[in-house]
Amino acid sequence: MPIITLNYNDLERLCGADKEEILQRVPMIGADIERIEPDYADVEFFPSRPDMFSVEGVSRAMRGFLGLETGFRKYQVKKSDIKIKVESSVKNVRPYVVCAVIRDVCLDSGTIESLMGLQEDLHWGIGRNRKKISIGVHDLSRVKPPFRYLSEDPGFSFVPLDYTGNMTLAEILKEHPKGMKFAYILESKDKYPLILDSNDDVLSFPPIINGELTRVTEDTKNLFIDVTGLDESVNIALNIISTSLAERGGSIESVLILDDANEKKVTPDLNPLIRQISVKEAQKLIGLKISPEKCIECLMKMRFGAKLLKGKSKIEIEVPAYRADILHSWDIIEDIAIGFGYDRIEPVFPKTVGIGMAHPLEDQKALIREIMVGLGYFEVMTFTLTNEEKNFRKMRLSLPTEDNDSAITRLKHPISKDYTILRTSILPNLLEILSLNKHREMPHRIFEVSEVMINSKSKERIAGASIHSNSEFSEVKSIVESLLKELEQPYEITESKSPTFLEGRVADVMVNGNVIGVFGEIHPETITNFELAHPICGFELNIRGYKWS
Repeated sequence: MPIITLNYNDLERLCGADKEEILQRVPMIGADIERIEPDYADVEFFPSRPDMFSVEGVSRAMRGFLGLETGFRKYQVKKSDIKIKVESSVKNVRPYVVCAVIRDVCLDSGTIESLMGLQEDLHWGIGRNRKKISIGVHDLSRVKPPFRYLSEDPGFSFVPLDYTGNMTLAEILKEHPKGMKFAYILESKDKYPLILDSNDDVLSFPPIINGELTRVTEDTKNLFIDVTGLDESVNIALNIISTSLAERGGSIESVLILDDANEKKVTPDLNPLIRQISVKEAQKLIGLKISPEKCIECLMKMRFGAKLLKGKSKIEIEVPAYRADILHSWDIIEDIAIGFGYDRIEPVFPKTVGIGMAHPLEDQKALIREIMVGLGYFEVMTFTLTNEEKNFRKMRLSLPTEDNDSAITRLKHPISKDYTILRTSILPNLLEILSLNKHREMPHRIFEVSEVMINSKSKERIAGASIHSNSEFSEVKSIVESLLKELEQPYEITESKSPTFLEGRVADVMVNGNVIGVFGEIHPETITNFELAHPICGFELNIRGYKWS
């Protein structure tokens, strides 16, 4: 989960409370204190609360929780004369853009570091490693509005951040550290997105890099912020970063966004979302006979606007525009419980008792484990969360296209770049385990019985891998056949062409005319992708949905 560094001087000034009191209470709003140092504390926040990925957001939340400033925090958005024209050429590349101007900010090295940290945490938490959204922060004094958002040919050149000479867009993707890291986002595009000013100077090459021209320094007083992306989540990112800067005393100004059809949009929109909750439902879910008035008090502590409607059975809520996590009335009720204080809710034993028994699937998995241990394999347990790099690229598999992207279950608020999707295969995790233990004496033979997620459906699988100097096809074939025969399961072996495995040394397993898995010798490129250097054979089979004898 995101770890935020809270400088004590900054925290106390923004919050208006003593650091000891803040650190004592901050775990109660959904955080874990990782370490406490003389000048700062590192605090880990839940990924569902990106509005608290900065000291400004934490201070705003804590002022309410400590009763220093409760209720809905209203931010004034002044009208500006700054415009950005969105050209149709960018619609098929990166279609969404929202912007804001923040004036009269006071920046030093610490606040700039906090701002950049918030930017990168939002890239991970909301942006899926910049693919879904990316943020540009610019020194407004260095450029001249109005701005244009368009797409350009790969040969267009400018000076990227941290460089002194011009580079073409194609060169940036191949040679600049940020370009090489994020080039995959634009790999299928013929043209690339750019934000230019009226002099054709480059502000940003989203989602890759800003221009050196607009570098933010301690002398910067006015900021221009752009957020580009693939959907409406650009708005929540803009709202979070704009309101965080407003907590620093900045003045928010709007930007007029125009497209070729002359449709207009003004951002940021910080108007609250209006919701209603039932007092009875809140009482039932929390498990307390909490009064309507107390519900409102708790909501105000959590920085919502709240008022009791006629009849006192419902509460109307103003949800702040920076709260990305409020998707259902239960999310609001959870905040009532947090505002009330989990430490004040007395735990009780359930009133009902039951007698448990093993699920037939668990009996089957236990039998498979017993067989695999008997065949000389050690069981491992790995995370069901993974990332596209490990799950696909390292396995020599193509990433799902936009047309079949639903095959992947993605995390809306990933805790880090290492855990962004639910795995679709167990075998990559086993290869990673082998890589982490390559310094130990061989052979290594490991297996896992667990779940994968494909097309939003859970599938139970068994996977195994063996690494040593003589690992080969016949070894894994004998393991798979022994497992299936011990389970008294009729099967067929047919030719396969899985790119993860070496061609000609891979086979599919069929049961009742359906392919249930694959086994063979792992391809040398796959082996080197995991920084291994010995032959590996492996297999992966579905174990659910078939009648085992």
